[in-house]
Amino acid sequence: QVQLVESGGGLVQAGGSLRLSCAASAASGSRFTINNMGWYRQAPGKQRELVARITRGGITTYADSVKGRFTISIDNPKNTVYLQMNNLKPEDTAIYYCNSDLWAGIFNNYWGQGTQVTVSS
Repeated sequence: QVQLVESGGGLVQAGGSLRLSCAASAASGSRFTINNMGWYRQAPGKQRELVARITRGGITTYADSVKGRFTISIDNPKNTVYLQMNNLKPEDTAIYYCNSDLWAGIFNNYWGQGTQVTVSS
């Protein structure tokens, strides 16, 4: 079984920055291969939405609302994805979830437990 563990959330003032990390890991001896990783967010009363996604080869996709402010990157040897968030706005406040399509015997989709990001005005 593969687990995605997020870190880096918190409280920041508008205009500030945060960096989220998400590491994929498996039980000892288990092998897996990441196809792509991404970040989604869900604000209270709203549907979960894509923030950014990156393939193993480095191809990125961003939501229009974060283009120019957020940067996603991946460290393949560490099975870790990062989301650098700059010029944060109050509307970025949400729970941020890590997501990955990976192969661990079969292809499957995994979610992390989520990390809270709160941007104060």
